[in-house]
Amino acid sequence: MPFDYAAAYPSLKFDRPGDGILRITLEGPGLNAVSPDGHRELGDVWVDVDRDPETRVAILQGAGKGFSAGGSFDLIDSMIADYGTRIQVMREARDLVMNVINCSKPIVSAMHGPAVGAGLVAGVLADISIVNRSAKIIDGHTRLGVAAGDHAAICWPLLCGMAKAKYYLLTCKPLTGEEAERIGLVSLCVDDDENVHDKALEVATELAAMAQPALRFTKHALNHWYRQAGPIFDASLGLEFMNFTGPDVLEGVASHREKRAPNFPSVSDTRRI
Repeated sequence: MPFDYAAAYPSLKFDRPGDGILRITLEGPGLNAVSPDGHRELGDVWVDVDRDPETRVAILQGAGKGFSAGGSFDLIDSMIADYGTRIQVMREARDLVMNVINCSKPIVSAMHGPAVGAGLVAGVLADISIVNRSAKIIDGHTRLGVAAGDHAAICWPLLCGMAKAKYYLLTCKPLTGEEAERIGLVSLCVDDDENVHDKALEVATELAAMAQPALRFTKHALNHWYRQAGPIFDASLGLEFMNFTGPDVLEGVASHREKRAPNFPSVSDTRRI
């Protein structure tokens, strides 16, 4: 009997647009904000994709006007308020990164509109990442008042070089899909009049018809570049979640809610940090 993804992962939407292809769609409030349950499911689903004999290739995409707006305010508030929740979400964040890396099946992401936060983690780490030219990619950690953990330290310097990684991760400047392709952060950029979801399905269909052991072993070997950066990733994740206990994140969240520039307490703190 085929695995029931819908029952196991109710925060995500699933369909099978072609033979051997599983399509996973982020579909949530706003621009597909990731809820506490959705955060856990987005990390866990790749384990079942890996084990699923019916799936040869997975597609990850967003519904509506954007790919993903990142973690919901409910998720962030709970992390700030409760130590146990912080530990749980930190583990889920690690699982998301490592489960995408360790999933033997090729993953194709299709990103349009805003691509931020937990959705962006899987989108950038996908084996083939496809964006629309006007997609808006943002790693917003430092704007929130926390270190850039999640996936950034493990892959951005490798994909686009240290200079570009530092510029975008420190400043939180948005990248268009066109710029993301130019610097090597994503695999492929398509024009806005070309449907990025259709392009992802085209690539996934091609992969699903190829020699599967060859694809999976190639992915496994290449992803050792990420695995050897595991200690760097763990350090960035620990520093990020330490910042969730500090005062800057409270101001970061408030400024996002109030749609204003932040006034971080640490700016006027004269202690050595």
